[in-house]
Amino acid sequence: MTISLHQASVPVFQRSLTNLKNILTKAAAHAIVKKIDEGVFLNSRLSPDMFPLTRQVQITCDFAKGPCARLAGIEVPKYEDDEKTFADLIARIDKTMAYVGTFNPAQIDGQEDRDISITIAGNPVAFKGQPYLIHFGLPNFYFHMSMAYAILRHNGVEIGKGDFLGRA
Repeated sequence: MTISLHQASVPVFQRSLTNLKNILTKAAAHAIVKKIDEGVFLNSRLSPDMFPLTRQVQITCDFAKGPCARLAGIEVPKYEDDEKTFADLIARIDKTMAYVGTFNPAQIDGQEDRDISITIAGNPVAFKGQPYLIHFGLPNFYFHMSMAYAILRHNGVEIGKGDFLGRA
């Protein structure tokens, strides 16, 4: 049995974004119960040289919409990075999930050899479609989602592996 690029992207991103949304919802509730300003969580980071929670969530969303658009050969929509609250971040996740949900298999499947060029740290980088998704898009998506989870867990939000993975 084979797995298509669409199967390896759209449903994977949607499920994980749903999980991230649920994690942020728990974090928002935790902040209320513990009487902690949500800005404390939103600006928290694991290390001084790492992005804070807000940026981790923004980048997670970017690594869901970007691969889908690029594999389909269309321009990636630009989202303003202006989220200031848990509600704003959840709205961004909802917007990203709606966007990712617009892609059908015919747009993404068969694009394994599509030329994809992106700029990383000011340098152009070229990929073929499948390696771009498997070796760049998905790992970056999961890295930033993991960092968002870890920041919240480190700050006492009662979440666990089941929240990250979601329920089967």
